[in-house]
Amino acid sequence: MTLRLVLVDDDVLVRSGLRVILGSEPDLTVVGEAGTGREALEVAADTDPDVVLMDVRMPDMDGIAATAALVARDPQRPRVLVLTTFEDDDYLFRSLQAGASGFALKRSDPDELVDAIRIVARGSSLVLPDLTRRLIASHAPSRARGAAALPELTGREADVLRLVAGGLSNAEIAAELVLARETVKTHVSSVLLKLGARDRTQAVIAAYESGFMTA
Repeated sequence: MTLRLVLVDDDVLVRSGLRVILGSEPDLTVVGEAGTGREALEVAADTDPDVVLMDVRMPDMDGIAATAALVARDPQRPRVLVLTTFEDDDYLFRSLQAGASGFALKRSDPDELVDAIRIVARGSSLVLPDLTRRLIASHAPSRARGAAALPELTGREADVLRLVAGGLSNAEIAAELVLARETVKTHVSSVLLKLGARDRTQAVIAAYESGFMTA
């Protein structure tokens, strides 16, 4: 399956470089570009991408607001991968809160960026799992009410959520719990449904904000 991408950045040279890098991959195609968050909403509506690569700081409407608007329009697609030169934890966490499925730094190696896009589209793991987990753990405002703050989970679903929050992929969870991958996928889907989370990243945020997970 070819993944359809929209590039959003107010720097034309950055977009050009990304288009060259991503256009060389057989399973990726750039279907649109935008220079502001507001333009991104229009382009996404016209092109129906699988993944939007979103800059954070832009004129007119920043990437955080644009991400929130995309999620409000359709909770399932497109997925948003935030791209930034700023290693600002607050901006990154706010992007995840707004509904972004992950983030990557613009100085990342091309292979790392391509992998991040595929991970976001597939949804079977977290992008940069260790960094993402630490970011959420340190910024999520825990309500300290424990697991009861979450919708009722089965014992197995609770185990799966803990491992998802720990940054494990479906394959790693299957090995840890001695389950088939398809069984893990079913449990993850059930957890997301019960939490009302669009993806694993949002489930991890819910786990920490509820007090189910602690830093």
